Amino acid sequence: MEPLSFQEYIRSLDPATLPRILRICCGVYFQGSVYEISGNECCLSTGDLLKVMAVALQKVICEDTETGQTTELPPTFKGLFQPAPAPGPCPTLRGPFQEGSRKRGLTLHQALGWWNRRPQPLLCPTISPHALLLHPVYEVHAAMHLRRDVVKIPSTLEVDVEDVTEEAQHVHFARPLLLSEVLGMEEVLPAQAEILEGPAGPAIFESAWVPLLQRGQRLQLHGRSHAWRVLASAPSRGRRFLLSSAYQGRFRRRPRQFAGVQDLAAGLQPGRPLRVVVTQDCEGRGDDVPPLGVGDWLEARGLQGNGPGTRLLCYRHSGEDEEEEEGEELLLPLDLGGGFVEEVCDSKKYGLAELLERQPLPCEVRVVAPDPELERDALGTLPALRLEARLDQPFLVGSFCEEPEEGFEIPPRWLDLSLLLSEGPVHPPAPCTRRSRVEELTEAFYYRLLAQLPGSPAPPPPRPPKPAQTGRGPGGRRSSAPRPPLPKPPADERRPGSSTAATPSPAPAEHPQPARPAGTSRGCRHRERQC
Repeated sequence: MEPLSFQEYIRSLDPATLPRILRICCGVYFQGSVYEISGNECCLSTGDLLKVMAVALQKVICEDTETGQTTELPPTFKGLFQPAPAPGPCPTLRGPFQEGSRKRGLTLHQALGWWNRRPQPLLCPTISPHALLLHPVYEVHAAMHLRRDVVKIPSTLEVDVEDVTEEAQHVHFARPLLLSEVLGMEEVLPAQAEILEGPAGPAIFESAWVPLLQRGQRLQLHGRSHAWRVLASAPSRGRRFLLSSAYQGRFRRRPRQFAGVQDLAAGLQPGRPLRVVVTQDCEGRGDDVPPLGVGDWLEARGLQGNGPGTRLLCYRHSGEDEEEEEGEELLLPLDLGGGFVEEVCDSKKYGLAELLERQPLPCEVRVVAPDPELERDALGTLPALRLEARLDQPFLVGSFCEEPEEGFEIPPRWLDLSLLLSEGPVHPPAPCTRRSRVEELTEAFYYRLLAQLPGSPAPPPPRPPKPAQTGRGPGGRRSSAPRPPLPKPPADERRPGSSTAATPSPAPAEHPQPARPAGTSRGCRHRERQC
């Protein structure tokens, strides 16, 4: 067919014949002009193809033939139209027109269909006493090559088009996909793909394969990964990790540290007492709260009471009798300071899955046997590792086409990109994904994940002021005599105090027993057990 203006073509289009394929011939928008359609920039070049999927009436411009004045009519306009008589001494109706319709009048949509290539004059007393010309404006929904979304084009676009539907039946309009969309299309995997646009936003992994996810890179997408993840951190080294459940290293539990009674209460688990050793002297509060001294051994049982009067029920053991069952009962207020370290008597080496079955998160561990299948296990050199939470984020297994045997696991919802799937089935061999067992995270992304964890703890309340360590207290009580401090851990294992995640120190059994000066109020000793 001969080229027509886009507006004229859409006016004469029969919606029953959709979809139709058009070729851009010429006009204002040619040779790669960029223009905005529905808030999105779109490039339209001479020779480009459009696949028209639907046409929707947006409005109708009503022009008064006598005055030239225009009025916008919505598609829901309820007025009726009559054909205007032809000018001359003996006015007659224009065109063929049924008698019944002439008497009843035409609705707006009927009137738009009553023309032959050009708009016909009509009468509508509710608008004007003069003859009117109707100029409809449509919104055309079309597909374009390498466009993710359907393009919405106004019919007033000043271009010429020609209909090439018959000769372009074989043309495939390729639609880019986001990797997060592919995640829900497992039926198309495995597949090859070409990256059209790399990940946007700040980096999340420190891995060497992430910068290779650039435009033009070809990927092999194999399918979903069945591994779950654990968010972890090494506070003493300022590093953060995402561990895969496929990690083959072995862990050993480390004791937790608690800065005050409130931290101690937060570390309790239902039905399980928490045994700790006092690492910092704490002045008592009259007869109800006796002082705590370095080396005192406590067993925290649970909370008693409600509101401001809530206390932590503990039993203090002297340590002289290993078979002592209860010991001295203490009710400690939650705002009481001090320092405590967990007594851990577990020397077993755990795999990641077994550790999570036995130990609720968060917990602190040390890698005692690195993953033997990793060329370099970054976790094996760390003095301590804090496991924060288990994550069930979906991952896809991928590999680069030039290196198909070396795979990686990518989280589409965190690291999304635009790509084009290749046509035809592929059957690539499954790649090795060892390098994704331990992914190091950027600092910003780690804290973003930490904030999204369900039940993220609120900031701790202010600490009570430190009481005087020598002399008499305000109530006339004599403070406990100064004691030599426990040996401090190495500098790379110390971390500023935190109410929710204190840096673990070596287990109490690893410290030499501090001598208690003569005359101290309690005869407790640090309970040592070889683990």
